[in-house]
Amino acid sequence: MKKAFIILSIPLFFILSGCGGSQNGEYVTLDGFAQGTTYHIVYKAAGDSAEIIKKEIEAGVPVWFEKINKSVSGYDSCSIISRINRNEPAILDSIFLDVFRFSKDFYRLSNGAMDAASAPLFDIWGFGFTEKGSVTKEKIDSIRQFTGMDMFCLSGDSTGCRIVKKDKRAKLNFNAVAQGYSCDFFAKKFEQKGIADYMIEIGGEIYCKGKNAGGGAWRVGIDKPVDGNFISGNQLQTILEVSGKGVVTSGNYRKFYIENGKKYSHTIDPVTGAPVQHNLLSATVIAENATIADAYATYFMVIGVEKSRKILESSPELDAMLIYGDNENMEVYMTEGFMQKTKIQ
Repeated sequence: MKKAFIILSIPLFFILSGCGGSQNGEYVTLDGFAQGTTYHIVYKAAGDSAEIIKKEIEAGVPVWFEKINKSVSGYDSCSIISRINRNEPAILDSIFLDVFRFSKDFYRLSNGAMDAASAPLFDIWGFGFTEKGSVTKEKIDSIRQFTGMDMFCLSGDSTGCRIVKKDKRAKLNFNAVAQGYSCDFFAKKFEQKGIADYMIEIGGEIYCKGKNAGGGAWRVGIDKPVDGNFISGNQLQTILEVSGKGVVTSGNYRKFYIENGKKYSHTIDPVTGAPVQHNLLSATVIAENATIADAYATYFMVIGVEKSRKILESSPELDAMLIYGDNENMEVYMTEGFMQKTKIQ
């Protein structure tokens, strides 16, 4: 049968501008393309050093992206993660160690449902760093023998750390948290420069703090998760007002492919080794930073609605909205904290 591929990486949000003019400072906007997606940054430059800070930020953004890419991007053949995946010697930097340790901790927290070492599974299904391969149950079972973050450990001394693999076929893919981490990395740079009001969005992952140009909290529109809704802001599910938090939406309605009439989502369940089949369409998570929000949004998309609700009921530090069902009949679950930040439903 004829095969059609639709693999899209589009932000699942829409930033709404604050009304009114800037207060005691100029709000600066930076837009561009990095990490295979778009980024949108807004911040207030105030005080006598505003012009200097603006120049430093403008010069710093591409450098910061490059540092992150050279560490944890599997699309950069010279990056640390790419060298590790090829079993080549690699000097680990602080970025790689941050992301690796977080991923290993979250692997344990999620009982293996969030597995950065499932890279070979992402690859054969066409959502990794290589071309899609042939998929059989036997091949999946074979690959699962060398997946799992327990395949990797850190070993080192005063001269530095190195990665040790239990199986040379094991590979890493940090895509589930890399852009959330990038937002937090940028936020630290802004804090170091004394910037108190800013919003950083990279590929739909967001961290924002302080106030927008209108003097209020940052306003983020969450897109309705319906097939065909490819334009951010065209069909909004809700609008959030948030500050001092990371906000991330993960969904299966924009990144997928259709093969022989069957839809395959980009969310892979490490337990089954296959794309998930449940009815959770999107998960929006608000957490203390974008890395955590990114990880939980993906985690929820792996485990589905009921398990996600149970986790949220026992995790007061998280707020979330889960949209499930289908295009004709969608239902919404929100935590109380999420509802308090919601302006339309």
